[in-house]
Amino acid sequence: MNLALFDLDNTLIAGDSDTEWPKFLIKRGILDPDHHARQNDYFYEQYKAGTLDIYEFLDFQLAPLARFSRSELDALHAQYMQEHILPIIPQKARELVAAHQAAGDVVMIITATNRFITGPIARELGVEHLIAVELEQDADGNYTGKPTGVPSFQAGKITRLNDWLAARGETLQSY
Repeated sequence: MNLALFDLDNTLIAGDSDTEWPKFLIKRGILDPDHHARQNDYFYEQYKAGTLDIYEFLDFQLAPLARFSRSELDALHAQYMQEHILPIIPQKARELVAAHQAAGDVVMIITATNRFITGPIARELGVEHLIAVELEQDADGNYTGKPTGVPSFQAGKITRLNDWLAARGETLQSY
């Protein structure tokens, strides 16, 4: 198997889906801009210093998802895609994904952003395989605001990729 691995943010899209989502929510009055900016700056400084506590960050990042039903979130995400994501998907990215698929490669996006945000983007790009931060759901399928499993952040990306490969009975040989 030839595996074409892509990051999403600032790679297949000309921006960061993880920062576009709160901008979208702020424009709709769902998030407080000042509080969000302070918290985001706090976590960004940790990220730059290499000290980010991914679970603390995910608690902050995912909390707004728990405020809405899945149907409400899906409607919001459809608007988000139209307003914030489709305009930043370069044609060259679509062509690159298509070229790998035409060559018979398995195409995967591996990202530290959560699946709620990135799943529809991967589908838009025609990418079947996605490793993203997984989200806990309640009995009704609504998000709890908590992650589940190993977050696909830093070394977690490799752990999650190796788990994916193992589930397929594959190993990765890279050069």
